[in-house]
Amino acid sequence: MKIFSTSQVRQLDQLTIANEPISSIDLMERAANALCTEFLKLGVDRSLICVFAGPGNNGGDALAMARLLKLRGLDVKAFLVHEGKLSADCLINRGRLIEKFPDCFVELTKEFCAPKIKNNSIIIDGLFGSGLSRPLTGIYLDCVNWINNAGCEVVAIDIPSGLNGEENNFVNSSMIVEAHLTLSLQFPKLAFLFVENSICVGEWKVLDIGLHPQAIEDTPSETYFLEEKDIKLLIKNRSKFGHKGTFGHAFIVAGSRGMAGASILSAKAALRSGAGLVTVHSCSANRNIVQTALPEAIFSTDESEDYITNVFESNLFDHIALGPGIGMMPDTEFMLESILKTLEKSCVLDADALNIISRKKELLQLIPQKSILTPHPKEFERMFGKCDSTYQRMKKALEAAHKMSVIIILKGAYTLIAMPDGTCFFNSTGNSGMATAGSGDVLTGILVSLMAQGYSSEDTAKIGVFLHGRAGNLALELQSEESLIASDIISQLGNAFKSIKNV
Repeated sequence: MKIFSTSQVRQLDQLTIANEPISSIDLMERAANALCTEFLKLGVDRSLICVFAGPGNNGGDALAMARLLKLRGLDVKAFLVHEGKLSADCLINRGRLIEKFPDCFVELTKEFCAPKIKNNSIIIDGLFGSGLSRPLTGIYLDCVNWINNAGCEVVAIDIPSGLNGEENNFVNSSMIVEAHLTLSLQFPKLAFLFVENSICVGEWKVLDIGLHPQAIEDTPSETYFLEEKDIKLLIKNRSKFGHKGTFGHAFIVAGSRGMAGASILSAKAALRSGAGLVTVHSCSANRNIVQTALPEAIFSTDESEDYITNVFESNLFDHIALGPGIGMMPDTEFMLESILKTLEKSCVLDADALNIISRKKELLQLIPQKSILTPHPKEFERMFGKCDSTYQRMKKALEAAHKMSVIIILKGAYTLIAMPDGTCFFNSTGNSGMATAGSGDVLTGILVSLMAQGYSSEDTAKIGVFLHGRAGNLALELQSEESLIASDIISQLGNAFKSIKNV
């Protein structure tokens, strides 16, 4: 799914109006009907639905929604909050509401007068849309403060009022409506995917309001939200006559003494993701542990008992992953530098490999093109510098991916994939139970497995991240967010593949 900027969404509205064709007020009515239909699925049995509308088209949506809910027999009170000027469609919907239900309408223009409502009421926020360029002030800020302190459930129309669709460094979160649910029209907003906005956005759902499909297809975007249908198109069919050599040989450099688990998790995930052969290179102290836990993997023994010091012939394998649990000993640093200097193909770099690189930044220049880096936010900032927000981190990741011609997977909720060509993908799968030790090792194994099977680095990143999250979601059906562990994710990789292929 494409994610568009707020200015592009306005253009798509106009293209729909011109090409369908449909009037702007009728498009607003279509949106209001979609909002009402979804709102009623909440099983509303409140004593009052309190709708706040602002002066623009978001306010027009809110007033139309108030009228439609009232027509369905619900107890609705609508408050139009403004400082004198209304958009044309907001003005029309104001008139329609007053004509049908004058007693449910209140207009506030000079100061905000708090309504008296019960705490089992529900508030619908339709003050402002996503095109704000400055913080709310005056009567609007007073209204937002009242909404946030009313103790009621809040549903936002399209976007919580006060939140911009993209960057929000200019606004304090206390000046934004804190919604429990946001009903976004046609597309998610980029801001929904950033952790600092989660307190304002709450849960969110995208509603189809029938914007012109050809206009959507023709309008370019560099930002995407990965969905199941996107991934299904990328997964290859396996040949009936294939053999273990057909499906690639993955090589994983992982595990110092006491960190054998990182080796096991990465290698097992690689095997479960389809690699024909997997070799693990680790310190000799881990040999018996790894071979006992995972007899399907080949073990390559380092000359050191306690940590990894040397890796020979890394170019003999289809693809290599480095980093899980390797530590940061001087000899391990030297090993990583030696591999990067001689490696002739892209690789996967994770965990301690990234920590070593952050300490010796000259190694960044040695990373082969099309390699995949998988930092979490702190690892990313150690390599590329501090960021004030997720938006800034996204921009910096895209700059680094382009400059180095690599793919950066920035792990977290809605994991971000920054591509060298400037495109950015956000993942739709996963859950907070996956924030557990070893989860990143599992992702590393999945990624190197896919690369070894011949997937491009770009497709590997998209499939790997989505598959990892889908397996985590399937594991959650058997566990709780508190009890989920990394091996649970691996156990569901087969079902994750099946669920995607069977869409």
